[in-house]
Amino acid sequence: MRNRFLISIALGYSLIVASLSAQAQQFNVLLFTKTNGFHHESVNEGVTAVRKLAVRHDFAVDWHEDASIFNDERLKKYHAVVFLLTTGDILNDEQQAAMERFIRSGKGFVGIHSASDTEYDWDWYTQMVGRTFHIHPANQTAELEVIDRKFPGLDRMPDRFLWTDEWYEFGAERIKGLNYILAVDEKTYDPRAQWGEKKGVGMGKFHPIAWYHNYDGGRAFYTALGHLPATYSDTLFLEHIYGGIYWAATGKGLRKK
Repeated sequence: MRNRFLISIALGYSLIVASLSAQAQQFNVLLFTKTNGFHHESVNEGVTAVRKLAVRHDFAVDWHEDASIFNDERLKKYHAVVFLLTTGDILNDEQQAAMERFIRSGKGFVGIHSASDTEYDWDWYTQMVGRTFHIHPANQTAELEVIDRKFPGLDRMPDRFLWTDEWYEFGAERIKGLNYILAVDEKTYDPRAQWGEKKGVGMGKFHPIAWYHNYDGGRAFYTALGHLPATYSDTLFLEHIYGGIYWAATGKGLRKK
């Protein structure tokens, strides 16, 4: 009898601890890495990095590559969806509709690197991301510039600093009202690229790299950084990513100035 009593106490304590632990987490994030095209070798490093951010900042994260997660019932527990290094057509019509309802319910989206090389034929998605990928030159070191410090996660970035990445050239804005926070100086690297008949010459004086906006009742953040595996162990980059996740999931963190 005494043993049963002690077991009951232990089970009850475990349930209380588990409940308090779940309640303590700030928000829930779905991390999605499905590809239907180029597959980045940095996916595993990216997943590990987001999981570490979840531990560091006390939020819950679930990693999926199966698109069946995109239905109303399974999405309702999440506050934000992160498309990490996704490519190509990855959601069917029903799944796309569920994603649209998710954002319209006031939730958030985070796109990292090739999230802009995803779902070109889904207009709602490309407008949410803000711009679509066109081409890129070889990996190079260039100067990044912080152009708006109102957004969270940019606190410790210098005004200008060297960064090595795969510099995406984008097409025109897919929607008005994008708030740009990072840009790359094309005078500090060679933006020229050619893939068969497709050519890239850069974007000129203003080449945006990261931005955010309110979209269709929810929030969307995008950064083109994140091609190289080593990027996902860089403190500045991780703070940048967490700033996007935090804002997308909560709507908090924006400064007035």
